[in-house]
Amino acid sequence: MVKAREIPRRLLVAVGGNATHPPEIKGTAEEQAAIAAATGRALLPLMVCDTELIVTHGNGPVVGKILMRQALSGARVTPMTLDICVAHSQGGIAYLLMQAFENALREAGNARHVVCLLTQVEVDPDDPAFGNPEKFVGYAYSEEEARAFEREVGWTMREDPGRGWRHVVPSPEPRHIVDISLIRALAERGAVVIAGGGGGIPVVREGSGVRRGVEAVIDKDLTSALMSNVLGIEDMLILTAVPRVAVHFGTPEQRDLDVVSLKELKKYREAGHFPPGSMGPKIEAAIRFIEGGGRRVCIAHIEEALPALRGEAGTMIHADDG
Repeated sequence: MVKAREIPRRLLVAVGGNATHPPEIKGTAEEQAAIAAATGRALLPLMVCDTELIVTHGNGPVVGKILMRQALSGARVTPMTLDICVAHSQGGIAYLLMQAFENALREAGNARHVVCLLTQVEVDPDDPAFGNPEKFVGYAYSEEEARAFEREVGWTMREDPGRGWRHVVPSPEPRHIVDISLIRALAERGAVVIAGGGGGIPVVREGSGVRRGVEAVIDKDLTSALMSNVLGIEDMLILTAVPRVAVHFGTPEQRDLDVVSLKELKKYREAGHFPPGSMGPKIEAAIRFIEGGGRRVCIAHIEEALPALRGEAGTMIHADDG
């Protein structure tokens, strides 16, 4: 069993989109800066350690708002493709996080640098996800509003259980993280590296090696798992807006999971406990990460990063023999 209080030498932290941009806020610059500052304070105990630290982040709420701005202004301003919108969200979110992280470090008297690497991620142009959009982005609406958007803007809308109707976009599998050697080099030099934001900017590679963007939003947790495995990182921390993984969620039989093996987690998944629109992608990422060589995944509330690594909070998922 992994030592509960062990702080790893190398760590990837995946910060959820709803954790950095919760649905109850309007999304003003001041609100987003305040939430980024809180994230910086939450991760400060990790940043002041000698741990090689890579941070990824979601972008679902933000990229959805970018698409909404385009829909409202499309008659006057030429809309951009979804891959460019992902790039916009990646840069904007990373800017706020980078500034907040460095401010937290400087207030603690620590000179560690924070860097953002604009990250492209290759996907398969024939991925079936392009024909079956299911990644939720942006606001939640009533069914009547959703149908109006389908007619007026051409969006595909689906019900997000418990939240309303939302815009869905293709979410292909991440296949290769472009320039991952730069992420490794920066982390090894001691910088806190923010990379893979929003799952990465989705691109495909032609036979000649030329890349081009495609319209999609890659799942941030799956990209985080792939990045960790390629870099040989054995510990991954997924920070979200809920304190633990739960089975029978939202029912009188709800039970939080503290420590669970990979085998047990798969049984819960097969029983349908983790819906695709909420905890499902995080669980899938945890499974892939451990099967790819990782030793543990901690899933916890964003304010409990260090306690989760110490086994004092969140859910710890470990390899069957670990």
